[in-house]
Amino acid sequence: MISFRVIAALAGLARFVNAQSVSGAAEGFAQGVTGGGDATPVYPADIDELIELLGSDEPQVIILSKTYDFLESEGTKTETGCAPYGTAAGCQLAIDGTGTWCGSNTAATVSYDVAATEGIEVKSNKTLIGEGSAGILKGKGLRMTNGVSNIIVQNIHITDLNPQYVWGGDAFTFAETDLIWIDHCTTSLLGRQHYVFGQKPSSRITLSNNFINGSTSWSAGCDGYHYWTIELVGTEDQITFQNNYVYHTSGRSPALSGSTLFHAVNSVWSDNNGHAIEGDTNGQGLFEGCVFENVTTVVVDDFKGSLFSSSDSTTNAKCESALGRACVENVFSNSGAFDKSDTGFFSNFTGLSIASATAASSAEKSVPSAAGFGKLTTSSTESTTDESSSSAVSKVSSAVSKSTAVPSKSTIIASKSTSTLSQSTGVSKSTAGSSKSTVIASKSTSTVSKSTGVSKCKKRRAVQA
Repeated sequence: MISFRVIAALAGLARFVNAQSVSGAAEGFAQGVTGGGDATPVYPADIDELIELLGSDEPQVIILSKTYDFLESEGTKTETGCAPYGTAAGCQLAIDGTGTWCGSNTAATVSYDVAATEGIEVKSNKTLIGEGSAGILKGKGLRMTNGVSNIIVQNIHITDLNPQYVWGGDAFTFAETDLIWIDHCTTSLLGRQHYVFGQKPSSRITLSNNFINGSTSWSAGCDGYHYWTIELVGTEDQITFQNNYVYHTSGRSPALSGSTLFHAVNSVWSDNNGHAIEGDTNGQGLFEGCVFENVTTVVVDDFKGSLFSSSDSTTNAKCESALGRACVENVFSNSGAFDKSDTGFFSNFTGLSIASATAASSAEKSVPSAAGFGKLTTSSTESTTDESSSSAVSKVSSAVSKSTAVPSKSTIIASKSTSTLSQSTGVSKSTAGSSKSTVIASKSTSTVSKSTGVSKCKKRRAVQA
């Protein structure tokens, strides 16, 4: 009889034959990012191992093959918060985390999940990849801060971060970072920002092919449209925003502040009943090849920063000095005006990698259906197991199938089925594996559903958060 230890060792060699690997390469400011590089892929067994791997000092390639459920993992709190936007069923309440934010607003009792209020710290040289449509972080986001660099996050869904409460949780947090690529990720049902950049500089960031889903049952406008979307307040942040789908929001899409350099290319804003772009004096944004459909106000009247909106072919020729090519015109459908031609900030593109651009009409057709997690064709690593190992594993697998001596808890299957890819807008709980380094042959795809039943109340511009 072949010992279980031998079976496990040989199957361990084969587990990487079908390991998910990074799809494509970053364009724009984060061009050249490598993340965990060729580190051996690891499948964290539970939330504790996931936190440990993301926070390790070594390069890591981490594969998410299921839902990692953080709800109640750090307990819950019930305390006094406030109701800054009213008390109707569809209005967000607010956690008064600082003890002073609520001010004179009407007091309200809030009960929230603690884990969601602060994301997992991610250290340098990490690749985090979701497998098919199974890689979900439920109840906790990600934080990249304090000088970390060279990070790739691809094909995951972050959801269910106390969506009924302002300050309930951010999906992605950046502060003092460099060379980070977030690609094909979905964010939904959040208390606060989908992407937030703190005041310390974050350079060479690319956000691409992401789905920002603002549909919710609780909002600052009490109408099901999420207000807290993309907060950019960093000093000299550099962000490429390519092929993203921003859906069902009402503000901060983005809030372009600090001295951020923001290059939006071929992204689609759809169904915004408030405003998209806001910000202060030093924000700098170049928007090209983008689509604005059913966006009530594209840019607020009191925006005082610098914007270039690629309005016509003559004006777009001015982009040659910044991008090395002309800009591509934007497309508007049932949306407000966006006619800005500031060029004084173009010199800040010098030395940066520039994302390519296609016609906005092409983005209009492709981006909404292609953005977000679960949309990538499975990409597998094939070179980590040689033919002799594969043959040995095949023989062992055959032996295992004929034997009844191997305990069912420790069953290790050498091959894994390819996950079916599908878009989702919400998440239901799925069962997590129980032992470390287990390779699972078949994985359940989490059922997803969209939140409905939003109560309507009077629309108002959100209090700063």
